[in-house]
Amino acid sequence: MKTTINRNALFAGSCFALITTAFSFSIRAGILPQLANDFNLSAEQLGFINSMWFLGFPISMIIGGLIYHSFGPRNIMSIAFIAHTVGIIMTIYSGGYVSLLISTLFIGFGNGCTEAACNPMIADMFSGVKMNKMLNRFHMWFPGGIFVGAILSKFMTDWNWSWQTQMWLIMVPTIIYAILFFGKKFPVPQVDKATSLKENFKAMISPIYIFLFVCMALTAISEFGPNQWVSIILSYSGAEPMLILALTSGLMATGRFFAGPVVGFLGQTGVLLLSAILATIGIYMFSVVTGPLAYLAAIIFALGVCYFWPVMVGSVAQKVPLSSALGMSVLGGVGMFSTSIFQPFIGSWIDSAREENISEGLTGNALELAAGQETLQNIVIFPAILIVLFTILFFWQKNAKKNREVLVDQKDRV
Repeated sequence: MKTTINRNALFAGSCFALITTAFSFSIRAGILPQLANDFNLSAEQLGFINSMWFLGFPISMIIGGLIYHSFGPRNIMSIAFIAHTVGIIMTIYSGGYVSLLISTLFIGFGNGCTEAACNPMIADMFSGVKMNKMLNRFHMWFPGGIFVGAILSKFMTDWNWSWQTQMWLIMVPTIIYAILFFGKKFPVPQVDKATSLKENFKAMISPIYIFLFVCMALTAISEFGPNQWVSIILSYSGAEPMLILALTSGLMATGRFFAGPVVGFLGQTGVLLLSAILATIGIYMFSVVTGPLAYLAAIIFALGVCYFWPVMVGSVAQKVPLSSALGMSVLGGVGMFSTSIFQPFIGSWIDSAREENISEGLTGNALELAAGQETLQNIVIFPAILIVLFTILFFWQKNAKKNREVLVDQKDRV
């Protein structure tokens, strides 16, 4: 008897796997102050712990992208489940700094496996308009999961639940996706015979891909920098940090649901340029306002970073199509890798700002507020650079379009 593919179960499992990734992001953001207190960690050390999440992600995502067709989504997701489970349990029973580094790396590795397996698997299960629809619904669950995780973490912290209990919460979607995947038939990976790895790499050394590669490094840290450190840098701003994270993520999920009409109206480069402007304004506002205005800053920031990731990946698919799935995986990988690199820097900026303000006589809440705002003033540099880069890209692509139109016109005349 031939076993059919239960696409609904596999898609639901993929969504819960991405919710696991989202929970590991938002709940870790929520428990950073508790980790700092329990293990006597500096902000720079917290930065190195954060960096492991972002480092494990690109390693497994790129490897998974390379072996997807030979190893298969079932095996990759089996590794994801093992990595998630080991990472979560190691974190809960962690004895200190080093074990937190290792356990967070495991979680990041599991997250990357999820991306490497589920994206092409969904593409293999659906086609045409349905495929784009399902991929967008799948990716909604990253900001959507962060929204849910941030709300849960906030209330669990308010009710004095331990950070270990909050980490156990991440096991819930982990177990659910394992159950949904268990015993199911997975789709056979569809090999694209039109391109080879050699052609993929050749396309990836083109000027436009390299340009987008650099931009991706900056868009990722612009998005994940403020979000990952929200509980540290906004704790004394007069706004509730985890509500800021929930608001940001909720708006991002909603915005991505309506991404099609927005990109259709403004174009990819137009969306990216407007996003950089809004992200710069939002982060700058975070660095100077307090109280209710911080929520307005969150709205502007969310509208800014909302489309960065999907539109950057879509730009590669449209502008460098021969790079294929490998090009998109590498682009996503560099986004996470750059975020990993900058996490300790953000932590050191917080530590340095604290020392400088202590020498000026600040203490208590005033000290933490000043340190957080000075750190945000450093982070705002990233989207500000993107305004320049995306302006260059806008005119670059405009001129390229004119040149193509001239060539077509000349051919028609001949």
